Amino acid sequence: MDPQTLAFYQARAPHYTFTSAQRHSHQLDPFLDRLKPAACVLELGCGGGQDSARMAARGFMVDATDGTPAMVAKAKERFGLAARVMEFDELDADAAYDAVWAHASLLHCQRAALPDVLIRIHRALVPGGWHFASYKLGEAEGRDLLGRLHNFPSAEWLIAAYEAAGFVIEAREVYAGKASDGTQRDWIDLTLRKA
Repeated sequence: MDPQTLAFYQARAPHYTFTSAQRHSHQLDPFLDRLKPAACVLELGCGGGQDSARMAARGFMVDATDGTPAMVAKAKERFGLAARVMEFDELDADAAYDAVWAHASLLHCQRAALPDVLIRIHRALVPGGWHFASYKLGEAEGRDLLGRLHNFPSAEWLIAAYEAAGFVIEAREVYAGKASDGTQRDWIDLTLRKA
C-alpha cells in the first residue's frame, strides 16, 4: 500500500467513519444472497466496519481486515468486530474463504501490484468462491484531490487482469459516481467467481 494513502486514513479515521461509513454498501446484500448460509467471508479494506457488521448480522463468518490500524480500531470500537490489520499483499491464505469482499478498497492498490493481489485473492478462495470489488475508472494511476493513490484502470485493463488471475466475471456494472474528494468519475462494480 502507498504510505501517503495509509497515512491519510490513519489520520482521518474518526472523521471518515463518522461522515462516510454509516450504512453498509448497497451492493452488499445482493452479493451475500449468492453465498451459502454461514459462509466464510474475507473483507479487504473494512474501514469502519459497517459492511463486516452487516455480514455478521446476516449469520456469515467474517474476517474483517484493513491496512490502517486506526480503521481497525474503529471497526472494533463501533461494532465489536475481531478486525485485524492486514495489507492486500499480506494475504497468504489457501482455499480458506467462500467469498472475498473488497468494496472501494482495491482501488488504492498500486497498479503494478494489483495482478499479484488478484492472484492472492484467487488462491484464498475455495473452488467456485465469489469475489466483489469496485474501482474508479480511468486511464492512468494517480492521486485524487485528497492525496490518496488510485490505480484508475480502464474497464478493459481491469477485466483482463482478473481473467489472467483465473476469475470468471459473473456481473459488471459501470455507473457515474461522486468521489469523496468531490470529483465525478465513472465506477465499475465486478462480481466474479473463481474458475
